[in-house]
Amino acid sequence: MTGPEAPPEGSIHCERRGALLLIGINRPAKYNGFTLRMFRELGEAYTRLDDQDDLRVGVLHAFGKHFTAGLDLPAIAPLMQRGEKAVPAGLVEPTDLGTPGYRRRRKPMVAAVKGITYTLGIELMLAADIVVAADDCRFSQLEVKRGIMATGGATLRMAERAGLGNAMLHLLTGDEFGAAEALRLNFVQRVVPAGHELEEALRIAQAIAEQAPLAVVATRLNALKAVEHGPLAAMEEFIEVQRRLSNSEDAAEGVRSFVEKRPARFTGR
Repeated sequence: MTGPEAPPEGSIHCERRGALLLIGINRPAKYNGFTLRMFRELGEAYTRLDDQDDLRVGVLHAFGKHFTAGLDLPAIAPLMQRGEKAVPAGLVEPTDLGTPGYRRRRKPMVAAVKGITYTLGIELMLAADIVVAADDCRFSQLEVKRGIMATGGATLRMAERAGLGNAMLHLLTGDEFGAAEALRLNFVQRVVPAGHELEEALRIAQAIAEQAPLAVVATRLNALKAVEHGPLAAMEEFIEVQRRLSNSEDAAEGVRSFVEKRPARFTGR
């Protein structure tokens, strides 16, 4: 997919399609390697998704042949040496780690990955909710080959999705693996022929956008709570969340649409 002309330091290009916000990584001449500008604009895009009431789902994708080769290390290394973050504080954190000073994303994110998907690319897709991968994907969490550690969530989420042994296999060798292995390890949810990954991601995102927005957000947050804090912590909020949702206009519309045998028209209220 060819995007708008990108400046040398790259950019993040946002496009609205109805209730969807397409967030495009745009530096194809450099394999979409991330610069400081791109980190900032990605955080701003994720924040826009959460803050704009009529946006319901984000779709993260990339222009060119590849998702991203990861960090533009010469540009980012000085920041890392100072112990600083590339995304400005106060924004939604794209890696969704709950870092102090940053917001966590509330709305769903579907990622479409393709070609080279290294380091940060894997961490961004693991931070998304659903991932569609092209069958030409080449994955590598290769920080150990550069003398650094993955700090965008791979050390947490690889083990959680695939088990510690499988995580260590790829984290400690920095080897390259393909879409079939990523699917086996639960790093991605769908594998499609190259060139169809964004189409499938948009189809899934649109299906989510047609559901009741308050219920979608509550469901997503409760599932994350179960993963991060355990089933008991998630169960503790069942009654109160259901009480709040069942008193919403959308819940009333859900009942009306059931009785009238028609698709529901949800407003997020």
